[in-house]
Amino acid sequence: MGLSHEALEALKTRAGKVVDELAPTLIETSDAIYEEPELGLQEVKAAARLSGLLERKGLTVRRGLAGMPTAFVAAKDGRGPGPRVAILAEYDALPGIGHGCGHNIIGTSAVGAGIAVAAVMGQLEGTVLVVGCPAEEGAVDNAGGKVTLVEDGFFKGIDAAIMAHPSSRTSVEGTSTAREAMEISFKGRSAHAAGAPHEGINALDAAILTFNGINALRQHVKDDVRIHGVITKGGVAPNIVPDYSEIRLYVRSNDRAYLAQTVEKVRDCARGAALATGATVSFRKTANTYENMRTNKALAATMQVNLETLGQKVEKPERPGSGSTDMGNVSQVIPAVHAYIGICGKNVVGHSREFAEATITEAGHAGLLDGAKAMAMTVIDLLGQADLLRRVKDEFAAG
Repeated sequence: MGLSHEALEALKTRAGKVVDELAPTLIETSDAIYEEPELGLQEVKAAARLSGLLERKGLTVRRGLAGMPTAFVAAKDGRGPGPRVAILAEYDALPGIGHGCGHNIIGTSAVGAGIAVAAVMGQLEGTVLVVGCPAEEGAVDNAGGKVTLVEDGFFKGIDAAIMAHPSSRTSVEGTSTAREAMEISFKGRSAHAAGAPHEGINALDAAILTFNGINALRQHVKDDVRIHGVITKGGVAPNIVPDYSEIRLYVRSNDRAYLAQTVEKVRDCARGAALATGATVSFRKTANTYENMRTNKALAATMQVNLETLGQKVEKPERPGSGSTDMGNVSQVIPAVHAYIGICGKNVVGHSREFAEATITEAGHAGLLDGAKAMAMTVIDLLGQADLLRRVKDEFAAG
């Protein structure tokens, strides 16, 4: 059941034309977000730009989801009840780098896709939603807006979710690791570092010993594990024994259960360092825990066909992804795909100033528009083909 192939293709063609007509506005919006990068949960201007554009184009917008002022949802209903498909937007930046992960493109392409689908919803049943998801990057406390939305029950009743992320290559089979973000702090006792060092308890030594312990641990964890961090506080002057130090750390693994085991081993490294130095140690979770990504293959295959129709060369990942995203949490509760759109050469790495600059190039703009079109086409497929949605949901249910 559903629309004929000819009818679907006609709707996709119309949606693509809407994106083309909107291209100057989309490019201007993405570049403006690039010029004014905002950290997670502080994306006031970006959220206003994106939700405002959706509202002006006739979608119904609700802001302030799940207690997050910069989260929003925009919706457009079709000619009758049916599936609900969400296009997810991100728009937070990295500290010091700006949009080195291309979230200016992610947010804007999601908005473009939503507007394009909304333009043809009169011939479809169901609802298209554009969901503004704050703080995907772990740069701020309580990062992981999608996790907050999942835990708030927002995704109940939504049938599938899609998004597109700029990259150095185009792919639909991206994977991600589960991640725990933590802060480890040590309290010692200050003293004159030359006159009375024996009176001090060196909190910085505890931090350094923790990293030494972690480095020894690396040999004894699985290959997929990643442990990386920085010392954010380590003293104020060379002649004062540091009485306080602080570490910010990420621990990642392909498996959530093994992640929990590894986190406890990392904590043991810190506990041992505290015992060795006489400092006291405390732990604090700084962001929501990210789940690993479950890519829905039926959904990914549909996205691939649409990307290839647009002339994109879709590649297989060279290796499993070792990064993390809160889209993984969404993929654990509903069928989801996290596609990647190539906007630069493979010599340009993510989370760099060079990648940020790539988002405002001609190739970056082309990737933005192709991402919007491919997502719009995929939503039309899901809303217009009951058998496709059934396959997507059956695969998800099978685990």
